[in-house]
Amino acid sequence: MTTAAVGMRGSLPPMPERTPKALRAAIEQHTPKLLPDFDRNWREKIADTYDLAPLPAFMARWWAEFALARDPQLEAMVHHLEDEAAHATDNAHAKSLVEQAGRLRREASKAQPGQ
Repeated sequence: MTTAAVGMRGSLPPMPERTPKALRAAIEQHTPKLLPDFDRNWREKIADTYDLAPLPAFMARWWAEFALARDPQLEAMVHHLEDEAAHATDNAHAKSLVEQAGRLRREASKAQPGQ
């Protein structure tokens, strides 16, 4: 299943090149609500430490965050599932909801540059 099959939306902003600079520019342009957290996380994990070792994990996290946030309907669905799971009284049902949200997040994060 592709991201297009998951989301219930029209035209989405394309995924940027897979570089921190391009990802930041895409976040700034299309999902500015994420920008303060992106910049703070960049400073904490990369800039202030002068350590590039965490860069792959940083990019994976923020690639997935942007992929989800660029589709407001998909993002709302994932958050609804997570909220419902947090309030579920049945563990099996809560687990099912969290797994469903996780699958949607993983699927969105598979988007490639230009998609």
